[in-house]
Amino acid sequence: MTASSPSPYVGRFAPTPSGYLHFGSLIAALASYLDARNAGGRWLLRMEDLDPPREVPGAQAAILKTLEDYGFAWDGPVVRQSERLARYGEVVERLLEQGLAYACTCSRRQLEGFSGIYPGFCREAGQEPRDAAIRLRVPEREYAFVDRVQGAFTQHLGREVGDFVIRRRDGLYAYQLAVVLDDAWQGVTDVVRGADLLDSTPRQLYLQKLLGLPRPHYLHVPLIVQTDGHKLGKSYRSPPLPAERAGPLLLRALRALGQHPPAELGKARPRELLDWGIAHWDAGRIPHCRTLAEAALD
Repeated sequence: MTASSPSPYVGRFAPTPSGYLHFGSLIAALASYLDARNAGGRWLLRMEDLDPPREVPGAQAAILKTLEDYGFAWDGPVVRQSERLARYGEVVERLLEQGLAYACTCSRRQLEGFSGIYPGFCREAGQEPRDAAIRLRVPEREYAFVDRVQGAFTQHLGREVGDFVIRRRDGLYAYQLAVVLDDAWQGVTDVVRGADLLDSTPRQLYLQKLLGLPRPHYLHVPLIVQTDGHKLGKSYRSPPLPAERAGPLLLRALRALGQHPPAELGKARPRELLDWGIAHWDAGRIPHCRTLAEAALD
């Protein structure tokens, strides 16, 4: 009896169209792209457009254009979460029927003072799912995994998270549910993303186990933070990526990821830089920290 061969590498980049791509987005996109291509794998693009009220008009098209300007080429069609709402709903209904999830009518005011950890007010209340949030019951146990960059990470779901929302009261599906389902449905084997999502991973591991889904490998790259300590992000008006600076910003991103492009690539085109990055990618060189100061990159 021979051992089964590992699944072919499938990676992905999954931006949210609540704004435009910025330098922090570029770090995540570049790391996921190089990790996939260096392994001879596929790189998928998924638009995480679960929250229409927060979506910026034109952001989806701008994100695709920016990725193209920076030399990225994805495999297959772009997947949009907004096209999968019915499938998410089927999973939520199944979890409700199995008693693994329940309706919650708690208001934000009721939950003030609980440090973001749900106290379980509605756990046994038997509320009707209509016009209510849906929470997943979590076990009183730890979930652990080894991140390829951040190392061993453990979280006690009951004490540190509490029962978490998988469908909001307004009917919108939560990120934690959708990302687990989409990664499984797309056959993603390796998740490379920002370290701001490290704390979310144990919740996703629990959902994977509950639903009988495969567990991908995880790699969380450091977040780029500004001088005030805030991460680069859409909510902090981080500047979008200009097409005319694709080369210099790709070089900067490579260095932030611990890669060392030679001086002769200083004026290289984006595609040349990506080709060099694919050939020389070493994830072991990524800084083993959760944040990097933007000022230190210059």
